[in-house]
Amino acid sequence: MEPVADARLYNHRYQVTHLIARGGMAMVYRAQDLLLNRPVALKILYPELSADPLFVERFRREAQAAAKLSHPNIVPVFDWGEDEGTYFIVMELVEGRSLAEVLRGGATLTASRTAQLAAQVAAALNYAHRNGMVHRDVKPGNILITADAQVKVTDFGIAQAMSSEDHLAEDGLVMGTATYFSPEQAEGAAVDGRSDIYALGVVMYEMLVGRAPYIGDTPLEVSTQHVHGVVTPPTQLNPTVPRDLEAIVMKTLSRSPELRYPTADELRADLLRFVDGQPVHAAGAVGAFFGNDSTQMVQKVDAGERTQAVPVLPGPRMDVKPRRRRSSGALVWGIVAVIIIGGVVAFFALSHSNNLSVMPSLKGDDVATATATLTNGGIGAANISQSQVNSATVPLGKIVSTKPIAGAKINSSATVVLLVSKGKLIPPVNVPSVTNLSVQSAELALKGKNLNFTVQNVTSSCNALRAPNVVLCTSPVAGTSVKQQSLVVLYVLPQNGAFSVPQVAGDTPVQASNSLGSDQLTVNGTPTTHCSNTVAPGLVVGTNPAAGSQVTSGTSIQLITSSGGCPATVPYLLGKSSTTAQSVLQGAGFVVVEDVAPANLCATAQVGEVVTQSVNPGFSAPFGSTITIQYCQSAGATGTTGVTGVPGTTGASGVTGVTGVTGVSGASTTTTSTLPVPSIGNGPGKGNGNG
Repeated sequence: MEPVADARLYNHRYQVTHLIARGGMAMVYRAQDLLLNRPVALKILYPELSADPLFVERFRREAQAAAKLSHPNIVPVFDWGEDEGTYFIVMELVEGRSLAEVLRGGATLTASRTAQLAAQVAAALNYAHRNGMVHRDVKPGNILITADAQVKVTDFGIAQAMSSEDHLAEDGLVMGTATYFSPEQAEGAAVDGRSDIYALGVVMYEMLVGRAPYIGDTPLEVSTQHVHGVVTPPTQLNPTVPRDLEAIVMKTLSRSPELRYPTADELRADLLRFVDGQPVHAAGAVGAFFGNDSTQMVQKVDAGERTQAVPVLPGPRMDVKPRRRRSSGALVWGIVAVIIIGGVVAFFALSHSNNLSVMPSLKGDDVATATATLTNGGIGAANISQSQVNSATVPLGKIVSTKPIAGAKINSSATVVLLVSKGKLIPPVNVPSVTNLSVQSAELALKGKNLNFTVQNVTSSCNALRAPNVVLCTSPVAGTSVKQQSLVVLYVLPQNGAFSVPQVAGDTPVQASNSLGSDQLTVNGTPTTHCSNTVAPGLVVGTNPAAGSQVTSGTSIQLITSSGGCPATVPYLLGKSSTTAQSVLQGAGFVVVEDVAPANLCATAQVGEVVTQSVNPGFSAPFGSTITIQYCQSAGATGTTGVTGVPGTTGASGVTGVTGVTGVSGASTTTTSTLPVPSIGNGPGKGNGNG
C-alpha cells in the first residue's frame, strides 16, 4: 500500500489514507470510517466512468449483489454511495494478499494447500449460488487470502441473478476474464453455478502447474480454446500432482456443464475428502478431454487476465479441419498386431504361472499391482482379499503388509490378505462451545480443533443471546465427538432479523458507540444525561430503546450518561438511637459520621439517643454525601441547657427545659443545625431554655 497525497473525505465519514490496488473499473483504497472508528476498504469508480450510466449500473449492482451475501468467505459490503459525482463502495478491509500475488511469476502451491484454499472458495460460491447469484468472474485476483489462511471472495461486479437476463452481454459482447471463461460463457450462452465451478477449476489448475490451461495472444484466442481446445492433464506439467486431485480438477474443466460437479458444495466435499486422505468421487468420472493432440500452448499475455468485454464466439468453427480417417487396411493390421502381442503376453504369463513359492514383498504397491503380482504368480483371484488398517507411514490405498508376511512359504492354494492403508489414525475431537461468540472467534475455536465450518441463518429458536454476527447455536452441538475436518454449522441471525439492544451501562460513550456499531446499530447524536447512584459521572447509564429491547440492524440508539448521584431527602433522626439513625442514613445512601454530644445537651432520659444532625430533616443532600450525628453518652448537671427549647415543665430539682425533646432544634452552641429554632421554655431552674 502507498499513502495518498490527497486524504479526501467521502460523505463526511470515510477518510482515504492509502492506495491498495488499481482495477479495470475502480481503485481500491484503505480508509478510516470516522463514525465507527474502524478501517475499511473503499472501492471508488474512476471519474471518467462515473459519467457512463452502464458502468454506474454495474457498480451499483456489485454493491447490491455482495450486500445480499453474508458468508465468512465472502468480503461483506458495508455501504455504497455517491459524493460529488464519484461513486464508491465500502467493504471490509481484508489484511492479506490476493491469490494472484501468490501465483505471480508462475509460482505453484502444494496439492494440500491448493485443495484447502479451493474448498473455501467453493464454500463461498455455493452460498452465492444458493442465494441465486452467479459470480461469473472467479479468478486469482478476486480471491483474497488473510494471514491466517482464510479465503475471502470479492468483486461481484458482473455477478448475475440466475433468473435474470444480462443486458451487459448484448451487442455480441460478454463480460468477464477470458483466461477463466467457461465454454458456455465464451459463447454467450446462459450461465449457472457450474460456470463458476469451471472457473474455479482453471484457478486450481494454475495453482498446481503455474499457468492456466489455455493461454494465447488475445482474449478472443483464449476464449476460443475454452470452447474448442483440450486440456493438458496437470501431471504432464507437474508430475507431483496427485492423481485424485488431478481427477477433481479435470472434472471441473469438463466442457459440458453436465459432466462437472452439479454444485459447488459437492466440489467442496470432494476437495475435503482429498485433504482428509479419503477416496474422491471424481476418480473414475469422465472429465475434460485430454491426450497427445492437446492444443499447442503459447506464452500468456496480460490481456486475458483483465475483466473485460470479449466478443461472443459464433457457432461451430469452420476453420478447424476434420481429422482424416485411417484406412480400413491399417485398422486390420492394427488388430492383428494387438492379437499377436496379446498372445505373446498370455504365453509368457502361462509359462511363468504357479512359480510363487515364497510370499513377495508388496509393501507400497497399490491393490491392482499387488493383485496382478499374486495372480501372475499362480494365486487364484478368489484367494485374495483385502483388509484396511491405519498407517502413519504408508500412503492411503497402498499395501502396508500381507498375511502371510513377505518371505513366508506359499503355494498356489494359499489364501492371501492384503492389508491396505487407510491413512494415519486421526483421533476424533469434541465440538467446542462457541455459542454467543462472534463468527470470527468461533472460526478460530473450530480451526483450533481442526474442524471446518459453514454459516447459516437460524431457522428455529436458539437459547442464546440474539445479536448480529454472533453464533446462536451449532450443529452438531458442543461436546459432540466428531472426526477432524468435519463440518460444523454455525447458526446466526438472518439479515434484518430482530435482536436485543446490548447492555452498555458502565461503558464510556466511545466504548458504547463501538459496541453498538459492531451490532450494526447507529448512535443518535449527543447523549442525554440522568442522575445515577451507581454509575460514575460521564459514563453510560442506559440507552433508548433500553437494553433488551428488540431492534433490527440500522436502528438509531440514544445514549444516556450519568450526571452524578441523585439527591435524597435527609430523614428525621432526633430522639432515635444512634444505631437506628446510622442504619436509616445508610439505607438512604448517605455516609454516617457519629460524634458524642456535649453533656450539657443531654438529659438522663436521652442517653444513647441522637440530639443533633448536620443537615436538617426534610432537606435534600447528594447521594453518598456525609451526615454527622451527635448522640448522648451521659446526662449533664442540674440546670443543663435544654436541647430543644420546647416549653418544659417546672423542674423540682432545677432541670428546667430538659424534658421537652420534641425534635425542634435546641439553641446549644455546639449544634450544627442550619436552621436553629429558638427555645420558648421558661422554667425557674438555672436553665432558661434559650440554650
